[in-house]
Amino acid sequence: MSPQVSVGEDVCIGSGTCVGIAPAVFQLSDEGFAQVIDRNGAELPDLHRAEDSCPVAAISVEED
Repeated sequence: MSPQVSVGEDVCIGSGTCVGIAPAVFQLSDEGFAQVIDRNGAELPDLHRAEDSCPVAAISVEED
């Protein structure tokens, strides 16, 4: 089972930290906010590191 990864679009400030940690999972949209492009693009520890590194706690990772 793959983890459920989401970005709170109403919270995200577009710092890009998640993109730096897991670029295969996250990208910045044209508006400059993070979005999930492939939840299977990184190992679980990297997803949790991106979640923990988000300055506004906009990323949620839930294991199935």
